[in-house]
Amino acid sequence: MAVGGLYTWSRRSRSMPLYPNAQALIRANLEALQNGQRVKGVAIGTLTAAQLNAINAERTTEGGALPPIVDEVIFFGSHAYQSRVLQDGYTLEDVVDQVLSAMDARSVIVTSPRMTTIQNPTPRTDRYGNQIRDKAVLECTRRHPRAELFTVVPKGDHIKPKKQKSRP
Repeated sequence: MAVGGLYTWSRRSRSMPLYPNAQALIRANLEALQNGQRVKGVAIGTLTAAQLNAINAERTTEGGALPPIVDEVIFFGSHAYQSRVLQDGYTLEDVVDQVLSAMDARSVIVTSPRMTTIQNPTPRTDRYGNQIRDKAVLECTRRHPRAELFTVVPKGDHIKPKKQKSRP
């Protein structure tokens, strides 16, 4: 449901900084990857002002004073597909849920010298019974000035899905 240009995730009833068509775009890229196709980056939404300000403040303090990024986030999905679907056995729908949760407006910035991430501090129950706090890894350099949602990490996934059989 669209509210003021933002996507609302009905299960949480909280606004997200995702575009109304983000879920379909994310799923389409993941399905194309599953079918062995190349994908193009798609704009899926924006960071909140607080998230953007926190990332850019951190970037100015890093060695070399990195240039600021803009609020729009793009998604290819290659790494998320490789790591979450092929390696961990998650379904495409699991990965879509992980992205939607990680890109929640309540997600907070977690920085380190090696990467920038945003993590939802509110746990969600996944299909396997875990209490997950999803984390999105943002690549802020290669697609500058936009951040790329590089991958998602379901933090707290103690009960793992059964791995799917790989394609021949």
